[in-house]
Amino acid sequence: MKLKMKKIFLFVSAAALFASCSKTGDNEYIISGTVEGADGKNVILERQDENTPGNLVAIDTVKVENGKFEIKGTATEPAIHTLRIDTKEGMVDFILEEGEIRVAVDKDTIAKTKVSGTYNNEELSKFKEDLKVTQKDVQKKSMAFQQANMQKMNQAQQSKDTAVVNQLMNEYKKIQEPLNNKYTNYAENNPKSFLSVLITESLFNFPEPDIAKIKKIYNSLTSELKNTKPGKSVKEKLDNLDAVEIGKVAPDFTAPNPEGKNVSLKQSLGKVTIIDFWASWCAPCRQENPNVVALYNEFHDKGLNIIGVSLDQPDGATKWKEAIAADKLAWTHVSNLKFWQDPIAKKYNVRSIPATFILDASGKIVAKDLRGEELKAKVKELLGA
Repeated sequence: MKLKMKKIFLFVSAAALFASCSKTGDNEYIISGTVEGADGKNVILERQDENTPGNLVAIDTVKVENGKFEIKGTATEPAIHTLRIDTKEGMVDFILEEGEIRVAVDKDTIAKTKVSGTYNNEELSKFKEDLKVTQKDVQKKSMAFQQANMQKMNQAQQSKDTAVVNQLMNEYKKIQEPLNNKYTNYAENNPKSFLSVLITESLFNFPEPDIAKIKKIYNSLTSELKNTKPGKSVKEKLDNLDAVEIGKVAPDFTAPNPEGKNVSLKQSLGKVTIIDFWASWCAPCRQENPNVVALYNEFHDKGLNIIGVSLDQPDGATKWKEAIAADKLAWTHVSNLKFWQDPIAKKYNVRSIPATFILDASGKIVAKDLRGEELKAKVKELLGA
């Protein structure tokens, strides 16, 4: 009995000693990095700006000393961050999370930097390495396809030959499939990896997202991943998608018009209503506007209404109003001027523009994202014109 108790005591003591060897406490991280030839230069830790996707915000800066740097802080949950070094072009993307993160910056190419030390960064590194061969193959085939079909695509777009445009787009999608499959297969097979929830969120950005697959992957994720920001974002998007399925009554919304007066969808309904998500900075939207103007002019008197929801940026009020006047958009317009953070766009799960929802007289969604002759045919059908 004494011998057994002694073994248990030694095991517990060893476990305690092992735990005490960790340099980090709960929610703490240490980034230990090495980089040659950069003594005295700044290493900047950055994160994505939540209000302006694509922009980076610096959250910490340290100097390289004797070829090394160290950054300490706290992280309540994993999140993608980047490291930038003054003397090198590009940046290192990694997952900031609790634990000791090791960064070995490649002396020649920052893209070859190795990040390790924590579970999610080890997974990210393995995934990137596994992806390289497929990326190279897909890139080669994509470039060849574009070179071979560029003239054909331009001619089809100019003549508005949607059949040829769609055919070429579908062929291009098939070339991309092996790469897309790499991402989805990883997410399906790694329900504990933070990368899996990031991939799941990104699947909404596909032109025709596979919602059944997204739901399946999301449901397989651990509860910890579901409670991260991207996990909650996936849940919100799935809920919003259910709310704007064809056959559902379009969710009401209210936002300021160009004069600053609040206008609701309910106020703007006609016999047929098009909700048109666009922005002054969106070239495809502006190119499509003449077709929408012609449609409105032809059918407004018969009951067609349009409400334009602009995703212009916080400083874009003047450009928004100028675009309305320049493109002769005579229908109702609203905007929260919140770019991709627009609450109406989130409610309707809009991830790219132009995006349209076609409603019948009862406010029910009957079609989405129709263009040109397809949109005109649907409007005529609904109006009985």
